[in-house]
Amino acid sequence: MRGRIAVIVMAVLLVLYLVLVAQKAVLLLLTDNTIARIMGVALLVLPVIGAWALVRELLFGVRSERLARILEAEGGLPEEEVEVRPSGRPLRDEADAVFPAYRAETEASPQSWRAWFRLGIVYDASGDRRRARQAIRRAIALYRADTAQSTA
Repeated sequence: MRGRIAVIVMAVLLVLYLVLVAQKAVLLLLTDNTIARIMGVALLVLPVIGAWALVRELLFGVRSERLARILEAEGGLPEEEVEVRPSGRPLRDEADAVFPAYRAETEASPQSWRAWFRLGIVYDASGDRRRARQAIRRAIALYRADTAQSTA
């Protein structure tokens, strides 16, 4: 729950920032100075990019949380007992030790969103956030494709 509150607070702050930047951009566009107008156009681009990034990340969070709930209900989340730091993060060496089994599962079932999601969780536990996000994005895409096929 604390994570959701933090996300909401950060999203509200970002939206407020984007609105203020857009307001400054409009003010610059209304001046007679050419350089100020160019800066105004540039400042209009930043809120658009920021809004796109915010929506993209929020959708990633909602979709990945949905898949985690489904796997948890099925009992499909990784259950290996690994030692954790006081912060709750797994020790990297122990997470790396369980990694090959999940990579092999994904290689054996490359169209399984469940395998990709579990691989993403293990990547994250191993400290490789970039690959974790890629694997979870792949899981989301496969899940959405499965859902589209089953409703068609």
